[in-house]
Amino acid sequence: MPLPPDFTLLQVVPELETGGAEQTTIDVARAVIAAGGRALVATRGGRMVARLAADGGRLAQMPVHSKNPLTMLGNAARLADLIRTEKVSLVHARSRAPAFSALWAARRTHTPFVTTYHGVYSARNRLKRWYNAVMTRGDLVIANSGYTRDHVLAEHHMDPAKIVAIPRGVDLDRFSPAWVTPDRVEALRRAWGIAPDERRTRFLLAARLTRVKGHLTVIAAAAKLKGEGRSDFVVLFAGDDQGRDDYSRELTAAIAQAGLQDTVRIVGHCDDMPAAYLVGDVALAARTTPEAFGRTAVEPQAMGRPVIASNDGALVETVVDGVTGWLVEPGDADAWARAMAVAIDLGPGKRLEMGQAGMNRVRQLYRNDLMCAATLAAYERVLEARA
Repeated sequence: MPLPPDFTLLQVVPELETGGAEQTTIDVARAVIAAGGRALVATRGGRMVARLAADGGRLAQMPVHSKNPLTMLGNAARLADLIRTEKVSLVHARSRAPAFSALWAARRTHTPFVTTYHGVYSARNRLKRWYNAVMTRGDLVIANSGYTRDHVLAEHHMDPAKIVAIPRGVDLDRFSPAWVTPDRVEALRRAWGIAPDERRTRFLLAARLTRVKGHLTVIAAAAKLKGEGRSDFVVLFAGDDQGRDDYSRELTAAIAQAGLQDTVRIVGHCDDMPAAYLVGDVALAARTTPEAFGRTAVEPQAMGRPVIASNDGALVETVVDGVTGWLVEPGDADAWARAMAVAIDLGPGKRLEMGQAGMNRVRQLYRNDLMCAATLAAYERVLEARA
């Protein structure tokens, strides 16, 4: 059963600022439009709204990021009105707080409801488990990796037939070395203070400045390498703190205390990630808690760069140890220092071979068109079951 000709999708996501859930929202909206449907996104807003509009999607701006119960009730009423006015065919919620409003609106309007589990949510008590379980109350649950699917099944004891694993995809029209012009790479090198004759191995950790992303582990690993007399590498942290000023200051202080000002640099938010991965030689995915998918381990592989990643969560699905990168115990600075030393000593030629292996694997398993096709097939399955 293909999508009906008048299909209209409403996705609900807290913000369209940056991140994997947000990028997937944009990707799926584009796929629906390409298939002849209409795509709406209810969100607070953010820097990715322009991309949604450029693809032909429509913004429905409302405070769906809020966890205030009164605001959530208001959002539910607004979403119900939107569903009726726009004749929405299916509602897809991508976060817990908005999912409550979206679920209520979908039930009130008898509209099919789908959720995506983009993260592995902790549940230390019964109330938190109930809060998380809103993501399992739709017609179908999409998990963004096999690891996430296993977690949901173990945590919520739901019917396995109601959950499907659809790994996130990478846009290979964007993340392709062939499409990145030298001037884009050079512009980033200049912005990040990398000299034209720089010969040190460059490690890139592309992630928001938040504690779970492992920046402090990498700083400690860099300090260990420096203590061993190594000065043949540089570490770049690409990402903004999104208001986490205390953590940003903590990182700056840790870098200064270790005397790494010339070795570890916080370069801020980057809008041109394909070029950023080409500036780097090796990508780092150093998360200290299990990663539900980890786009920052897959995108650099699409760009031909090997990855050092935490040996946990879904990263063990996306990085093949010794083939497309290295898997290292999360939070173990000594282990990260050893892995970084191996990557440096491997040299450009061998790293290029690993990067090519990663590129081939991404093209087989993590293409954006595969993710979008599987998501649209999930929508078709839900509509057929409702019919």
